[in-house]
Amino acid sequence: MKFIPCDIAGPLVIEPKVHGDARGFFLESWNQAAFREAGIDAGFVQDNHSKSDRGVLRGLHFQNPQPQGKLVRVVTGAVWDVVVDLRRSSPTFRQWFGVELSEENHLMLWVPEGFAHGFAVLRDGTHFLYKCTAPWAPEHEQVLAWDDPVLAIDWKLDPAEIVLSDRDRAGAALANVKCFA
Repeated sequence: MKFIPCDIAGPLVIEPKVHGDARGFFLESWNQAAFREAGIDAGFVQDNHSKSDRGVLRGLHFQNPQPQGKLVRVVTGAVWDVVVDLRRSSPTFRQWFGVELSEENHLMLWVPEGFAHGFAVLRDGTHFLYKCTAPWAPEHEQVLAWDDPVLAIDWKLDPAEIVLSDRDRAGAALANVKCFA
């Protein structure tokens, strides 16, 4: 596996080694020793799976307290995956990073604790998987506004085609979320 640093400190794009032949392919999506060697010593406690069609935007979510680290990937389809650094002590505080994750590129993204996370679905029938280091705690979940003008995130979709849940539509401005130390 290759662990590729992002433009902001913390997250890593992970490129697994894909072994393919006429039958299909095989890849390791998690290898504790390889991840530990790359500085990711994660103890996963929950796996999540979502299915969405093009235009759905989920996020930007985070928990504070009880933050979650997440290892995310696409099995079928494609997403534009985005993280926002909410760590006040970070030199990249309030900056975002995005990467396309797809069934073709097999890329994964490590989202450390201290980041808001969201994704825009680029193709119908997209299956998105994520492993979490802490269980979902709805009493601690916050939603950062996907369209916060300070962040000016390029979601790779026409805003008119974006489909949001009521909760995500009501996301808070960056100035009003509880950030990390």
